[in-house]
Formats: sequence, structure tokens, C-alpha cells
Amino acid sequence: MSKKIPVLGTALGILVAAFIGAVQARDDGRYSLSPLKPWFDSLRSGKGPCCSDADGFALSDPDWESKSGHYRVRVDNEWIDVPDDAVITEPNRAGRTMVWPIKGSLGTSIRCFMPGSMT
Repeated sequence: MSKKIPVLGTALGILVAAFIGAVQARDDGRYSLSPLKPWFDSLRSGKGPCCSDADGFALSDPDWESKSGHYRVRVDNEWIDVPDDAVITEPNRAGRTMVWPIKGSLGTSIRCFMPGSMT
């Protein structure tokens, strides 16, 4: 019986960690009064809604690049190729280059990427 407790404890720990991760990825309300909030909430890539599963953030120019029509971004000091279906093609109202990464057991993947307005 004592062998089952660590397994249950491990499973419970994994569930708690997954729940905490899911809660942290949701909108915390700090931008609820921003005039751009409805627009951000509506953003979608070919991978689905951007803001529903991941927190987005702005990238500085040295942290993204375009080559041969494809993008890559630097997240946590790691360069990651942006899948073509993760690129948001509508005009960027925020102006800044943004990325919505998702961290999982296989590493970081990109849910959405929006190039800057290039102005």
C-alpha cells in the first residue's frame, strides 16, 4: 500500500501543476480597460485563438528575424522557428512585434506570432 501513495502523490502533483499552468496562461484582467483588448481577444492564427491559451508579449528587434519568408524568435535565449500557420496576417494595431509561446514537455512552441508594423 505504501507504494501507491507516491504514485498518487506524483499524479496529484502533475494535475496541480497543470492546473496552475492553465490558470497562469489566462488573462489576469490588467488590460481590461485597454481600447485594444477586444482586438487582442479576437486575434487568431492557423493554430487557433492567440490569447486563450498563451500569454503574449512584445519582442525587441534583436529577438526576431525574417529570412526567406519565414520567421524565428528568441524566447528565453532560445531561437525558435515560427510555424507558418502561427503567423497572424491581419494588420498589427499594437505596432510592436508580438509572440505567444506555449511551453510544454517537448519544449517551447509558438501559438501565434505577429510581426511589427515596420514603421
